[in-house]
Amino acid sequence: MTQLFFSDYDVSEALPPLVIFGAGGLGREVLVLLQQLNEAQPTWLLRGFYDDHAPDTPTVGGLPYLGTAADLNATTEPLAVAVAVGSSASRAAVVARLTSVQLIFPSIVHPAVALGPGQRISLGAGCIIQQGCILTCDISLGRFVLLNLGCTVGHDAELADFCSLMPHANVSGAARLGRGVYLGTNATVIQGVQVGENTVVGAGAVVVRDLPANVTAVGVPAKAI
Repeated sequence: MTQLFFSDYDVSEALPPLVIFGAGGLGREVLVLLQQLNEAQPTWLLRGFYDDHAPDTPTVGGLPYLGTAADLNATTEPLAVAVAVGSSASRAAVVARLTSVQLIFPSIVHPAVALGPGQRISLGAGCIIQQGCILTCDISLGRFVLLNLGCTVGHDAELADFCSLMPHANVSGAARLGRGVYLGTNATVIQGVQVGENTVVGAGAVVVRDLPANVTAVGVPAKAI
């Protein structure tokens, strides 16, 4: 009878491989998030970074730089990708370039963030939810939504594809964010307000009435400039 011990093989070899697109600061933060997920429960075999702009060093956060979007599209095996690009428009542009049928885009959620069945929260492909975020109930997040550190999202809120919330941004109940909306650090959208697609809300701004699409709004209350 053969006995197997953990030292006899590498458990990580059985995990699905994942790479990060975006070798900047957010990419390194997402790497930490993935490492925290693996510490809670082994989930991903972390391969390295891709970026169309090569970093200054051959490694990022201890993992190798592997190439550009074209190199990533050339993969011959199924491969999970976390798109770590902070700008809503830039993230959408990257996703549009990643066309290989081998690529999948899982949602990545910090293990301490509560997303129980009773909360009725739907996540599209490619969402990233960082440590300290609080989501209450009956919330819809579209594809590739980014919630950075410490964000809150209230009941019945809807965030369309490629929305980006920077650290400690707050979306109140029943608010609606259109595709590609970007909320700066500590920005707040109050209950029931709608923000049009591709609009940028500056850091610390408070949105108390609806904003149209394709504007930048700053201040308290937030006004388009």
